[in-house]
Amino acid sequence: MAEEKIKTIYACSDAVGETAEAVARATMRQFASERVRVKRYGQIKGEEEVLAIIREAKESGGFIAYTLVQPELRELMREESIRYGVRAVDVMGPMMQAFIDTFGSSPRYEPGLLHAMDDHYFRKIDAIEFAVKYDDGKDVRGLMLARVVLVGVSRTSKTPLSIYLAHKGIKTANYPLIPEVKPPDELFRKKQGRLVVGLMMEPDRLLRIRKERLRSLGLPGRANYASLERIQQELTFAREVMDRLKCPVIDVSERAIEETASIILERLQDDPYGEGE
Repeated sequence: MAEEKIKTIYACSDAVGETAEAVARATMRQFASERVRVKRYGQIKGEEEVLAIIREAKESGGFIAYTLVQPELRELMREESIRYGVRAVDVMGPMMQAFIDTFGSSPRYEPGLLHAMDDHYFRKIDAIEFAVKYDDGKDVRGLMLARVVLVGVSRTSKTPLSIYLAHKGIKTANYPLIPEVKPPDELFRKKQGRLVVGLMMEPDRLLRIRKERLRSLGLPGRANYASLERIQQELTFAREVMDRLKCPVIDVSERAIEETASIILERLQDDPYGEGE
C-alpha cells in the first residue's frame, strides 16, 4: 500500500508567524490520525512572496493560515488565493474588524507587535529565568520572591507549569513534597501577594506516569518510586502539608498544563503581576 502523502498547512505572516502556526497546530491536534506538517513563512514584505506561497500551496494541495496586518498584503492574499483555488484562512482579520466595528478604533497596522520588546517582554524573560533558578526547591529563597508557588509530589507537572506561567510573565517557584524532608519555613510564612497552589493527582495515574518515566531512563519499573504504596504515602503527606498551608488545591489528573494554568491565572486576574504587593 502506498504511503500516505504528508499534507501541509502554510502559516504566513508579515511578522514572525507564531500566531498562525499556533492556531494551525491547535487545529491539527483535533485530527490526530492525519499526517500534516506546518510550514511557516515569516517577515513577508512584498507581493511576490505572497504569490509564491499561494502557488506552492496550490501545487502541494495544502491550505494557508495567515496573519497579515498590512491591508494591501492581506487583500492580495485573499484575492489571489481565490483566483488560484487555494483555501486561505485569515486568522487575525475578522478579530481586527470586530474590534473596529465594536470599539470604533483604528488599528496601527504594524507587524510584529505581539513580539515587541515592551515591559511585558522583559517581564516574561525575567520570569523564565526565575522559574529555572528556583525550580524544584533548588533555592528556598525563591519561595519568598515568587508570585506563585507550586507544591506537590514528583511528576505532578510542577516544572512545566512553572515555565508556562513564566511565559505569561509570572514569577513562579515550585517545591517538591517528600515525606522524609521537612518543608522549609519559607513555605509557611505569610507574604502579601503570593499565591501558593497545591497540585494533586490520582494515585493510579501518577503510578503510570512514574513507571513511564523510569522506562524512559532505562530503569526498572519496580523501583519504590513507582510503587502504589509509596505514591499513596507521598500523596497523604502532600495533602497534610497543603491543609497546613490552607492553599487552593488543583487535581491535575486529567488536566492539560494550559487548563491548570488558566485556573491559577483566574485567581491572579485582579493583580496579575503582583504590583499591588
